[in-house]
Amino acid sequence: MPEIRVGLVGVGNSASALVQGVQYYKNASEDATVPGLMHVNFGGYHVKDVRFVAAFEVNKNKIGKDLSKAIFVEPNCCEKFSSVPVLGVKVLPAPVLDGVAEHMKEAFSVYNAKEIKPTDVVDVLKEAEAEILINYLPVGSSNATRFYAQAALDAGCAFINCMPEFIASDFEWAKRFEERGLPVAGDDIKSQVGATILHRALARLCVDRGVIIDETYQLNLGGDTDFENMTVEERLKTKRVSKTEAVTSLVPYDLPTRIGPSDYVPFLGNKKICYLWLKGRKFGDRPLTISVKLEVEDSPNSAGVVIDVIRAVKLALDRKIAGQLLSISAYAFKHPPIQVPDPVAKQSVEEFIQGLRQR
Repeated sequence: MPEIRVGLVGVGNSASALVQGVQYYKNASEDATVPGLMHVNFGGYHVKDVRFVAAFEVNKNKIGKDLSKAIFVEPNCCEKFSSVPVLGVKVLPAPVLDGVAEHMKEAFSVYNAKEIKPTDVVDVLKEAEAEILINYLPVGSSNATRFYAQAALDAGCAFINCMPEFIASDFEWAKRFEERGLPVAGDDIKSQVGATILHRALARLCVDRGVIIDETYQLNLGGDTDFENMTVEERLKTKRVSKTEAVTSLVPYDLPTRIGPSDYVPFLGNKKICYLWLKGRKFGDRPLTISVKLEVEDSPNSAGVVIDVIRAVKLALDRKIAGQLLSISAYAFKHPPIQVPDPVAKQSVEEFIQGLRQR
């Protein structure tokens, strides 16, 4: 039986949705069209072929629990949409580094370093025979993201960077993975239909139809720990760059924008509300305004995309393709090595699956 052996950095809401999603679609027919996935059979790999073999966390209430239980421990608030059997994967204590902002220590229930010793990540990955390591660290985890990228290199794992720290899109880091014969995909995961992909679609529509965009903004509200973490502006630098470039890269002129996380509203839980506004000029310089409200459950919105990325990375491993995976990164991430329009990126992934495109 084929399998894809995956390690998780962070067992928060995103990991919860991913683990649940693998169970939810484990019996899906290979010729079915299901919400959130490009294909049930992606280049020969079914969703059920994803196997979680390692998980790292700093929350003392998750550490020591089986991954199937830890994904439902507070402050996780992702809706339970699938039962998950015991997976036989114990959540292990991760090095804290800068993965926890000062104001998040209580919310994350960070373990006491005097009582619990951080695990050796590289040794665990090697012992678990992990093939792929997924980074789900909180926004602003600059040093911690690089620690885990290096751990993946040292353990011989491919790396999927779901967070807005630049690894796959950074030439030096990408070169390190290429030299080790390992693929890397990233950075900053796009949701299935989220604020970024919708904003890109609107911007591209205007450009394609000859509308001059004068101004645009994107405001986001949420109530989970992701939004609570982002209340500290100093952790948002790369997040704002990632989200802004994802939109402005499609517009062939300078564009005044304000894009990024906006406010933490605790009672929203895992619900995310996005407001998009765009002002432009059409024929005769006549004004045009677009206002949109998007409301989604945040974590499941990206989980299916990550399942596709996992299988694309596994195909790269099988084919001994190393370094930046350009097609799946452009399709699935906000800050890929190369930005292209989304329909072009999707076609590139289809060609990659068929073996018509190397990266």
